[in-house]
Amino acid sequence: MRKFTEDTLLVATHNAGKLEEISNLLAPYGVRVVGAADKGLGEPDETETTFVGNARIKAHAAAKATGLPALSDDSGIEIDALNGAPGVYTADWAETETGRDFVMAMSKTHDKLVQSGTAQPWTARFCCTLVLAWPDGHDEVFAGTVEGWVVWPMRGREGHGYDPIFQPVGYEITFGEMDRWEKNRISHRADAFNKLVKRCFG
Repeated sequence: MRKFTEDTLLVATHNAGKLEEISNLLAPYGVRVVGAADKGLGEPDETETTFVGNARIKAHAAAKATGLPALSDDSGIEIDALNGAPGVYTADWAETETGRDFVMAMSKTHDKLVQSGTAQPWTARFCCTLVLAWPDGHDEVFAGTVEGWVVWPMRGREGHGYDPIFQPVGYEITFGEMDRWEKNRISHRADAFNKLVKRCFG
């Protein structure tokens, strides 16, 4: 396991919220975090069929382009009644000609669950894989999950993506109804980040 000893980390994302979240998590370790937009990086095509494959594409492309160690993540929701779909295609299910529409994506998901004939509860999990890559080609991989089930109708206006239809185990509310700090504490991304920090920054 390689320790992170540099002073700057490139986070391979154009998502300002995700960048802020990661900056806050790494602040105690004195690491300066910069985003893909700061370096003028585009988004490479995600051509793999696994979370780790797509995360590796993004991390290695960013590290190679900038000479900085780079962190990327790939995440999505896996629904057992749909044989793990949408999985790595979670964001793709929301794509439209005018941008991503997650209300449409959640409706599509519910329709497919009804068509499957599977009885509730519709067990599911959010998955996140983090890849920390160095310019020399080395990387470290950390996977996190949070278990729960898909509920209907949608509930809550917090969070993003499929959060309004995902209720985590041990809670009576969806991620869409949950305070973002509570969600950030128990989420799939938090699970992966805890492993990353313990192994590479601790």
